[in-house]
Amino acid sequence: MIKPLRKAVLPVGGLGTRFLPATKAMPKEMLPVVDKPLIQYAIDEARAAGIEEFCLVTARGKDNLIDYFDAAPELEHTLRERGKTSTLAALEASSMNAGSLVAVRQNMPLGLGHAIWCARSFIGDDPFAILLPDDIVKSEKSCIAQLAEVYRKTGGNVVAVNEVPREMTKQYGVLATGEDDGRLVEVKGLVEKPEPADAPSNLTIIGRYVLTAEVLKPLSQLRTGVGGEVQLTDAMAQLIGKQPFHGLRYEGTRFDCGSKIGFLEAQIAMSIERPDLKDDVRAFLKKYV
Repeated sequence: MIKPLRKAVLPVGGLGTRFLPATKAMPKEMLPVVDKPLIQYAIDEARAAGIEEFCLVTARGKDNLIDYFDAAPELEHTLRERGKTSTLAALEASSMNAGSLVAVRQNMPLGLGHAIWCARSFIGDDPFAILLPDDIVKSEKSCIAQLAEVYRKTGGNVVAVNEVPREMTKQYGVLATGEDDGRLVEVKGLVEKPEPADAPSNLTIIGRYVLTAEVLKPLSQLRTGVGGEVQLTDAMAQLIGKQPFHGLRYEGTRFDCGSKIGFLEAQIAMSIERPDLKDDVRAFLKKYV
């Protein structure tokens, strides 16, 4: 029996050093793309896939990520009195149902695998999604919803994958592939950040996963890999051959908002789709390009 997918883990404990000095005083995940912070895009994507329970894996100095999803009664009351219905609706979208959001602390920055292990009590024995807020995926059907659709058919584990130039494989987890129908590919192996000459393919994992709780078993050993960190890729590799494991070439456009260029590109791409902004944005772009 394939268990329903209702939980998501969002690792948000990073230092955000690429965006200093802004991230000296605020978490990187609170940086806005147009008028929503990165963390909101990830939560909205998960909700669109039917996910109901969320766990933020945070670190020291990141409590305002939790505060962001709390109710703001005074502000809501003021907006209601002033008839600001559209602003009120936007604000309400950032609220969570009582008990649907929890947070755990990753007290040491020991890698993505360690962050997921920190959420082990939340995960329990259930399948769960992982969303890295650094990635925004613009698509008609949310990226996690696409992975969830595959999971419901195949069970096991499903990761979102992109093809990249071979020289970029050393930045990602890379798939060794089996059967491939052009969209869904069987995963035969996983290698974390291989040199281009050693990469088994150019299919790389982005920050979207649907995994079974069995991944917690190898993670609990807290073995370090590339970079001296506990690598999620290494733990996932131990599930291959024991459970179904697939990579999905998702439909949509990914923006790497962990880089300044990707972040700026996302600003433009998201703003020119907004009816209230698109004409003005296109006009000012012509001034500079």
